[in-house]
Amino acid sequence: MTTPTYRTGTFARRARVSVRTLRFYDREGLLTPSAHSDSGHRLYSDEDLITLQKILAMKLLGFTLAEIRAFLGSGSADVPQALVQQRTMLCEHRDRVDQAIRLIDQVSAGLRTGGMDWEALLRVIEVMQMNEDRTWVHKHLTPEQIEAIGRISAHAYSPEASERLAGREWTEADQIRVTQAWAEVYADAERLANAGADPAGPEGRALAERYRALIQEFTQGDPEVEAGLGRFYQEARELPPEQSPYQAPPAAREFAERAYEALKP
Repeated sequence: MTTPTYRTGTFARRARVSVRTLRFYDREGLLTPSAHSDSGHRLYSDEDLITLQKILAMKLLGFTLAEIRAFLGSGSADVPQALVQQRTMLCEHRDRVDQAIRLIDQVSAGLRTGGMDWEALLRVIEVMQMNEDRTWVHKHLTPEQIEAIGRISAHAYSPEASERLAGREWTEADQIRVTQAWAEVYADAERLANAGADPAGPEGRALAERYRALIQEFTQGDPEVEAGLGRFYQEARELPPEQSPYQAPPAAREFAERAYEALKP
C-alpha cells in the first residue's frame, strides 16, 4: 500500500500551521520532508505529522529549538513512548499551574478571614517564576532569533565565559529595559546619521557613551565575555533579517559603531 504524501501547502492546511513555519522547521533540521517529487517539491507524510506534533508539544512547554532538536535526535522514534514522554511533561506543567491556583485560593481565603498567609503567597511567586523561566523570552524574540542566538553563542563565547553568563540573573524586566535602551540609541544614531553629524563630534560622543555603557553592563568588565561579544556581533551582523537580534537600520548601526570607535583612546 502506498503511503500518502502531501505537498507543502496541503500539509500545512492539514496540520493547521503556516507554510512559513514548515519551511523554518525544515531549514533548522527539525522537520525534514519525507521525500521530494520529481520536480523538486517537498512531500510530507503522516509520519511527519507525528514529528510536527512533538515539536509543537515541546514548544508549548517552552523548550528552545535546540532542546527540541536534541529530543528529536535522541532516538524517540516510538510513537507510544514519545506520547508518554510528552504526557509526562505536560502533566508536570499542569501540576505547577494547578499548584499555583490552589495557593492563590489559599491566600484569597486568608484575606477574606482577615489574615494573610505569607508563606503561601511566596510559594505562588516561586511557582509563577518556574513557569515563566522558559517562556518570557519568547515574547521578545522570534523562534528564528532565539535559535540563531543560541547557535552563534555556542562557539562565540569560551566555556568559562558561557558559564559565567549562564549564572547571571536576567529577568524579563531587564530584557525590556535593555531592549528599550538599545532602541533609543539606534533611533538617535539614525537621526544623527541622516543629519550628516560627525560621529566623533559632541552629539556622536554622547551617543557613544550610552553605547559603551550598555556594552559594559553586559560584559561587566569581564575580558572573556567582551571578546566573546565581539565574536558574536561579527557573526550575528551577517544573519538574514528574520534571524538577526539586531533590528536597527544599517545606517544607524554604522554611525553608532563609528562613534564608539572614535570614543576609544
